[in-house]
Amino acid sequence: MRLVDEFAAFGPLYMKWVRSRLQDGGMTYARMRLLGALHCNGPQIMSSISDELGVTRRNITALVDALEEEGLVRRKPHPTDRRATVIEMTGRGERTMDSIYDEHRAAVAELFAELDEEDRRELTRMLGALREALRREGICG
Repeated sequence: MRLVDEFAAFGPLYMKWVRSRLQDGGMTYARMRLLGALHCNGPQIMSSISDELGVTRRNITALVDALEEEGLVRRKPHPTDRRATVIEMTGRGERTMDSIYDEHRAAVAELFAELDEEDRRELTRMLGALREALRREGICG
Protein backbone atom coordinates (compact mmCIF):
# COMPACT_ATOMS: atom_id res chain seq x y z
CA MET A 1 0.00 0.00 0.00
CA ARG A 2 2.93 2.34 0.56
CA LEU A 3 3.80 2.08 -3.15
CA VAL A 4 0.26 3.11 -4.07
CA ASP A 5 0.48 6.09 -1.71
CA GLU A 6 3.91 7.14 -2.98
CA PHE A 7 2.82 6.90 -6.61
CA ALA A 8 -0.38 8.83 -5.90
CA ALA A 9 1.67 11.57 -4.21
CA PHE A 10 4.36 11.61 -6.91
CA GLY A 11 2.01 11.88 -9.91
CA PRO A 12 0.50 15.31 -9.15
CA LEU A 13 3.85 16.72 -8.02
CA TYR A 14 5.51 15.48 -11.20
CA MET A 15 2.81 17.03 -13.40
CA LYS A 16 3.10 20.34 -11.53
CA TRP A 17 6.86 20.27 -12.08
CA VAL A 18 6.43 19.41 -15.79
CA ARG A 19 3.96 22.26 -16.23
CA SER A 20 6.35 24.71 -14.58
CA ARG A 21 9.13 23.66 -16.99
CA LEU A 22 6.90 24.17 -20.00
CA GLN A 23 5.65 27.56 -18.87
CA ASP A 24 9.24 28.70 -18.46
CA GLY A 25 9.48 28.19 -22.25
CA GLY A 26 6.19 29.95 -22.97
CA MET A 27 4.10 26.84 -23.69
CA THR A 28 1.30 25.48 -21.54
CA TYR A 29 0.91 21.77 -20.92
CA ALA A 30 -2.56 21.82 -22.51
CA ARG A 31 -1.24 23.42 -25.69
CA MET A 32 1.64 20.96 -25.89
CA ARG A 33 -0.76 18.04 -25.49
CA LEU A 34 -2.95 19.33 -28.31
CA LEU A 35 0.03 19.93 -30.59
CA GLY A 36 1.36 16.51 -29.63
CA ALA A 37 -1.92 14.85 -30.59
CA LEU A 38 -1.81 16.51 -34.00
CA HIS A 39 1.90 15.81 -34.40
CA CYS A 40 1.48 12.09 -33.66
CA ASN A 41 -1.90 11.43 -35.29
CA GLY A 42 -2.12 14.02 -38.03
CA PRO A 43 -5.08 16.31 -38.74
CA GLN A 44 -8.17 15.57 -36.66
CA ILE A 45 -11.63 16.90 -36.04
CA MET A 46 -12.05 18.82 -32.82
CA SER A 47 -14.34 16.25 -31.18
CA SER A 48 -11.68 13.55 -31.71
CA ILE A 49 -9.03 15.75 -30.11
CA SER A 50 -11.38 16.45 -27.22
CA ASP A 51 -11.99 12.73 -26.68
CA GLU A 52 -8.30 11.84 -26.96
CA LEU A 53 -7.19 14.48 -24.48
CA GLY A 54 -10.14 14.00 -22.14
CA VAL A 55 -11.12 17.66 -22.09
CA THR A 56 -14.31 19.48 -23.02
CA ARG A 57 -14.99 20.67 -26.54
CA ARG A 58 -15.12 24.21 -25.17
CA ASN A 59 -11.54 23.82 -23.89
CA ILE A 60 -10.39 22.44 -27.24
CA THR A 61 -12.01 25.37 -29.03
CA ALA A 62 -10.19 27.85 -26.78
CA LEU A 63 -6.87 26.03 -27.26
CA VAL A 64 -7.31 25.87 -31.04
CA ASP A 65 -8.26 29.55 -31.14
CA ALA A 66 -5.05 30.49 -29.31
CA LEU A 67 -2.83 28.16 -31.36
CA GLU A 68 -4.42 29.36 -34.59
CA GLU A 69 -3.78 32.97 -33.59
CA GLU A 70 -0.11 32.08 -33.10
CA GLY A 71 0.02 30.43 -36.53
CA LEU A 72 0.66 26.94 -35.12
CA VAL A 73 -2.55 25.27 -36.34
CA ARG A 74 -5.22 25.99 -38.91
CA ARG A 75 -8.85 25.03 -39.35
CA LYS A 76 -10.04 23.42 -42.57
CA PRO A 77 -13.51 22.31 -43.62
CA HIS A 78 -14.05 18.57 -43.31
CA PRO A 79 -14.12 17.05 -46.82
CA THR A 80 -17.35 15.08 -46.26
CA ASP A 81 -19.01 16.43 -43.10
CA ARG A 82 -20.11 20.06 -43.31
CA ARG A 83 -20.63 20.18 -39.52
CA ALA A 84 -17.04 19.18 -38.71
CA THR A 85 -13.85 21.20 -38.83
CA VAL A 86 -10.45 19.59 -39.28
CA ILE A 87 -7.53 20.94 -37.26
CA GLU A 88 -4.05 20.54 -38.69
CA MET A 89 -0.62 21.78 -37.76
CA THR A 90 1.10 24.41 -39.85
CA GLY A 91 4.77 24.18 -40.78
CA ARG A 92 5.47 26.62 -37.98
CA GLY A 93 3.50 24.39 -35.62
CA GLU A 94 5.57 21.36 -36.63
CA ARG A 95 8.83 23.22 -36.08
CA THR A 96 7.62 24.60 -32.77
CA MET A 97 6.51 21.17 -31.58
CA ASP A 98 9.82 19.59 -32.55
CA SER A 99 11.74 22.28 -30.68
CA ILE A 100 9.52 22.34 -27.61
CA TYR A 101 9.40 18.57 -27.32
CA ASP A 102 13.19 18.30 -27.42
CA GLU A 103 13.52 21.06 -24.83
CA HIS A 104 10.84 19.46 -22.70
CA ARG A 105 12.54 16.06 -22.77
CA ALA A 106 15.86 17.65 -21.80
CA ALA A 107 14.22 19.49 -18.89
CA VAL A 108 12.48 16.35 -17.65
CA ALA A 109 15.74 14.42 -17.95
CA GLU A 110 17.14 16.75 -15.28
CA LEU A 111 14.83 15.17 -12.72
CA PHE A 112 15.91 11.66 -13.63
CA ALA A 113 19.57 12.68 -13.32
CA GLU A 114 18.92 12.52 -9.57
CA LEU A 115 18.93 8.72 -9.97
CA ASP A 116 22.04 6.70 -10.68
CA GLU A 117 22.27 4.74 -13.94
CA GLU A 118 21.18 1.43 -12.44
CA ASP A 119 18.10 3.02 -10.83
CA ARG A 120 17.18 4.74 -14.12
CA ARG A 121 17.39 1.41 -15.97
CA GLU A 122 15.27 -0.29 -13.31
CA LEU A 123 12.68 2.50 -13.30
CA THR A 124 12.50 2.33 -17.10
CA ARG A 125 11.94 -1.42 -16.92
CA MET A 126 9.27 -1.12 -14.24
CA LEU A 127 7.38 1.69 -15.99
CA GLY A 128 7.44 -0.31 -19.22
CA ALA A 129 5.98 -3.31 -17.39
CA LEU A 130 3.23 -1.15 -15.86
CA ARG A 131 2.46 0.45 -19.23
CA GLU A 132 2.19 -3.01 -20.79
CA ALA A 133 -0.19 -4.11 -17.99
CA LEU A 134 -2.39 -1.08 -18.78
CA ARG A 135 -2.37 -1.96 -22.48
CA ARG A 136 -3.54 -5.48 -21.62
CA GLU A 137 -6.41 -3.82 -19.73
CA GLY A 138 -7.33 -1.95 -22.91
CA ILE A 139 -5.81 1.39 -21.93
CA CYS A 140 -3.86 2.83 -24.83
CA GLY A 141 -1.65 5.84 -24.82
